[in-house]
Amino acid sequence: MAIDRVLNAESISEIEDNYNSALRPRNLAEVVGQQNIKEKLSIAIEAAAQRKEPLEHILFYGPPGLGKTTLANVIASEMGANIRVTSGPALTKQGDVMGLLSNINTGDILFIDEIHRLNTTVEEFIYPAMEDFKVDFTVDSGLHAKTINFPLKRFTLIGATTRAGMLSSPLRSRFGMLYHLEYYSIEELSEIVSRSARLLNLKSESGALELIAARSRNTPRIANRLLKRVRDYAQVKGSGVLTKDIVEASLKMERIDHYGLDELDRAFLSALIKIYNGGPAGIEAVAATLGEERDTLEDVVEPYLLQIGLLRRTKRGREATKEAYDHLGIEFPGK
Repeated sequence: MAIDRVLNAESISEIEDNYNSALRPRNLAEVVGQQNIKEKLSIAIEAAAQRKEPLEHILFYGPPGLGKTTLANVIASEMGANIRVTSGPALTKQGDVMGLLSNINTGDILFIDEIHRLNTTVEEFIYPAMEDFKVDFTVDSGLHAKTINFPLKRFTLIGATTRAGMLSSPLRSRFGMLYHLEYYSIEELSEIVSRSARLLNLKSESGALELIAARSRNTPRIANRLLKRVRDYAQVKGSGVLTKDIVEASLKMERIDHYGLDELDRAFLSALIKIYNGGPAGIEAVAATLGEERDTLEDVVEPYLLQIGLLRRTKRGREATKEAYDHLGIEFPGK
């Protein structure tokens, strides 16, 4: 019986994984938003197919959750190529990269997420792989060390980063196509949520899905995550149909306010206002106050607060705007 329970748990996990992958677009026609990038990619893919060549190396950069990984998988699908996925922190030595590159066939795609976190040794090792499709691999060490020139099949490297500024100039210059992903409009997010709801066989009343889209911080990943949380709430507390009241109640339980801010966002603004008198304050100081990592605040919290005008970055540090005071119901000092 114990074995059966373990197998059933694994089956449930597999079903959930299938749901997550099912929400991803499979081709460019299914991708919502990023219209300019889609048009450029469509031309590049068609041209490469006509020449029967792999695509140039591609770099996607922008805030998390906007579809960098999705676009990499869509490109692989459009090119009829296999894709191998890894991340910058996972590649710690030359042998890690060599294991990936030696198994890549002509036209295959190597996708490296968080590529800005590659260490210098690994980064320099892939330069000749990107330019000349060959690598010099050192075997053994000391007196027995020897270097083998290893030819590679032509492949496409797709990198993704939330911090393009942290990429070195030599690495950045080796990408033939660089695309910055923008935040999504409410209309685009509504279309994404509607598509996801259809794939999840969810019924909804008018305005319910638009309400989810409006609270999603202009980010598809968050929109799909909130949709699943609302789905759970509707299943347990309602009839399974998504209504405005169900969505409101679910998001209130998740502590998502009408701007789409969560507890960490509000804690960030509250600390800046109450402890640092609205700023300016250094990001390290705010991170220490909240007990959070600096990277979390810079990559996850700040981009959206900056976009909607609740936060300013200055040379002296972060400052809360009058809109931030108003949102938290705190009197603005008028400085």
